[in-house]
Amino acid sequence: MLFWCCENYLYTLYTMANPNQEIKYTKIFINNQFVDAVSGKTFPTVNPSTGKKLADIAEGDKADVELAVKAAKTAFVRTSTWRQMDASARGALLWKLSTLMERDANVLASLESLDNGKPFPNAMYDVQGSIKTFRYYAGLADKVGGDTIPSDGPHFTYTRKEPVGVVGQIIPWNYPLAMLAWKWGPALAAGCTIVMKPAEQTPLTALYMAALSKEAGFPDGVINVVPGYGPTAGGAISSHPEIRKVAFTGSVEVGKIIMAAAATSNLKKVSLELGGKSPLVICEDANVDQAAMIAYMAVFENQGQCCIAATRTFVHESIYDQFVQKASELAKARKVGNPFTEGTVHGPQIDDTQYKKILGYIEVGQKEGAKLVTGGKTVGNEGYFIEPTIFSNVTDDMTIAKEEIFGPVQSIIKYRTLDEAIERANNTSFGLAAGIVTNDINKALTFSHAVEAGSVWVNTYLAVVNQAPFGGYKQSGIGRELGKDSLEGYLETKSVSIRLPAKI
Repeated sequence: MLFWCCENYLYTLYTMANPNQEIKYTKIFINNQFVDAVSGKTFPTVNPSTGKKLADIAEGDKADVELAVKAAKTAFVRTSTWRQMDASARGALLWKLSTLMERDANVLASLESLDNGKPFPNAMYDVQGSIKTFRYYAGLADKVGGDTIPSDGPHFTYTRKEPVGVVGQIIPWNYPLAMLAWKWGPALAAGCTIVMKPAEQTPLTALYMAALSKEAGFPDGVINVVPGYGPTAGGAISSHPEIRKVAFTGSVEVGKIIMAAAATSNLKKVSLELGGKSPLVICEDANVDQAAMIAYMAVFENQGQCCIAATRTFVHESIYDQFVQKASELAKARKVGNPFTEGTVHGPQIDDTQYKKILGYIEVGQKEGAKLVTGGKTVGNEGYFIEPTIFSNVTDDMTIAKEEIFGPVQSIIKYRTLDEAIERANNTSFGLAAGIVTNDINKALTFSHAVEAGSVWVNTYLAVVNQAPFGGYKQSGIGRELGKDSLEGYLETKSVSIRLPAKI
């Protein structure tokens, strides 16, 4: 993020980092207690910077999900402490959780860097952003209300907003802590109880947050965290007949599996934040240096492991060569290395599977005729590091222009007119985000209204904020995260009509 460009602040941050951070929590969290898996099984979580094991984590499956759902159901009964709690008190608990995160920010950021591989300043940015997310929903908790309705006949009619009940939440590995906050915040503000499965690659911060939730004072069973694998723990959540909503962030392929399981089990509510192949259009009137920097951040942030990454960079033909040269300079200067080393802005890919997948796409790009401008190689002798990679002369029919790579690979594509760019930008099954760089307000508005994407950014990118809804068109998802919109997915609307003696 551009926020981290202040060198003095970066130096201060790196002095807070702890590459030897103790890992306290490795068990399943159910009913405010850390417990072993029913099966007794564990699985390793690995440091992607070294490829070496960090810890063995209790491996939850269907039996553990059953226990977690039972605890969450008990916490949700009408007479429970949680259900009887004032909405403002729920908000106070969310705020208390955020203050504990503030106290333990260095621990959380260190765990995130160890488990995910992102540079420590970026991990700290995620911690601070997650604190703000919880505080946003803490403020919304007592502002969820219905309407009074001027209905026909002698009736007093109003609506109530009530929590859905037990919700299942399955989060990804690219932003582990932020995705947890995006899910917990609205669910808890609405009054639901939670069974969460963190990604098997990155369970450490979710388990630490479980401990903080107990310290904050959340009642037994309100928050449950079951680490494990997708087909077992995740499958048990999405198909459980007593979970009333499932929220998932991840790939389109898994999203379809979850949606099918939700349909065949109990028609539970579903919200899906899925993949993207986002376009960023650079107009001929743009400042090339500024545009190249925006595009650089848009694609290489988080090692390219970002659902909204602008991996399709459309550049007007009149400035194409100039832009490619500037983009290459930025990519070559990007420091790749250990996330705890000062100056590092680019860490490893998450694991060996993703590492090999990205290298495979780079190979395919060259075979299909794209020009490898820079990068494309591995870095170092351990861990999963790949150079920031740029392709030019990319055409729309190439694999790297069509499929989500989820890695540090930028495809720079030439276009002639804005109408052409819009049509080509929309020619995808995805629709998560899009951007345009221009000094012409008419071009900005035309593009913003015509492009099929849930978020559109003008002369910026990655401008995700807690107050604005976030989600996708087409196969990029269903429903919205963040903002007031996300609360609706955790609420039911009840209409109540009371007969009056006569019209008043």
